[in-house]
Amino acid sequence: MTTDWIAEARRVARGRRFEELGSPPARRDPAPPPLSEAEIRAAEAELGVTFPDQYRDHLLRHSAGGAVNRLRRSATGWGWQGDSTTNYALLTSDFPHPDSYRAYEDELDEREPRAQDFADPEAHQAAWDQWDAEYEVFQELKTSGAVFIQENGCGFSTLLVVTGPHRGSLWFDGRATCDRILPMKLDGRPVSFTDWLPRQWPDLVQW
Repeated sequence: MTTDWIAEARRVARGRRFEELGSPPARRDPAPPPLSEAEIRAAEAELGVTFPDQYRDHLLRHSAGGAVNRLRRSATGWGWQGDSTTNYALLTSDFPHPDSYRAYEDELDEREPRAQDFADPEAHQAAWDQWDAEYEVFQELKTSGAVFIQENGCGFSTLLVVTGPHRGSLWFDGRATCDRILPMKLDGRPVSFTDWLPRQWPDLVQW
């Protein structure tokens, strides 16, 4: 059975939130107060994940936001203020290491429909639209199980993995320029939330 990638892309895109939570927070406002244990448990239950211990401790003892996107409850439920990129429908799926999809990405690039292979321009456009939608779904799946915890400007973001074997680690979404999602490391080991928060990303990204 052939996949209708345009329909699939629309379905996957519904996991993002573009309403109230997507509006940028006032960055100069004081850090919002911590959340209670009951609030954190409610957020975890609704989102279907258990927050990594160090991030959970930050929420409970320090702030619901601060240097990172604020976790709060809006009219549409729990989510991160100022973040319209996290796919909430994919939070419970394991975050994939980039090595796991490199071959598929190469294969997908190779089969981009070319105009010279089609006698009918409309047939080429239809094929290209399906290919483009498949690529869109693929890009969305790259950040399954991760929260866009901080927006770094120019299309860059910091990811906190909340699901799967890389849970608790920080990654840098550099797809705006290098088309890669890169691990953050310190002394050769994955960077945790506590490692990252004081210094944040520039010297931790493994380019």
